[in-house]
Amino acid sequence: PATAGSIVVPYGHVIANEKWRGSEVAQRLQGKVRLIFEDGLGLVDFHLSNRTCILLISEADLVAGDEFKRRLVKFRNASSLRGIVIVEKTQISGQYYSGVQKLVVLELGMVLLPVANQGEASQLIIQLVSFCVREQSRDRGSNPFVRKQRSQLAEPAVLQAVQHIPGVGKTKALLLLQRFGSIHRLCNTPIHELEQVVGQTVAQQIYTF
Repeated sequence: PATAGSIVVPYGHVIANEKWRGSEVAQRLQGKVRLIFEDGLGLVDFHLSNRTCILLISEADLVAGDEFKRRLVKFRNASSLRGIVIVEKTQISGQYYSGVQKLVVLELGMVLLPVANQGEASQLIIQLVSFCVREQSRDRGSNPFVRKQRSQLAEPAVLQAVQHIPGVGKTKALLLLQRFGSIHRLCNTPIHELEQVVGQTVAQQIYTF
């Protein structure tokens, strides 16, 4: 499981677990938030910021048995992220809800938010993303240089150019442009500064490229 700081979420984006691609919740999020699908998120379904993530328990998860409980306990024991649990409470899964509530709130001390369906789950995620963006903005302060860097991310040609570097996908390209602001600065950045953003292996690939 991820710990705070090990997953870096580009400003104003949501990183979604690949397993949700094509789902109703993902379709409803498209166009409302900037969604990036990633493999290997482990126990987490959606990363809203570097500190906050969502574990989404579907109606099917509740009916299928106790696997979701093991996932929540595992996450709580191993992760320092602020985990929010969204659970689909329907006519079918409603009978299991009190057990989930007891586990999540009383035993694990996590936030539990019930929704009627995946459409409601997507609305809730959009609201939480807005909260996280405001929180990140406060953290960044009112530095005009940061605002200037952010506006450059709207240049799709620049973003595509950075993605042509080996080992750099959309997520890393956004992070690099947020940090360094331009391709020119990226080209002249020492390798140890690149490592702080994308790790040693990718930093070496960028430097070599």
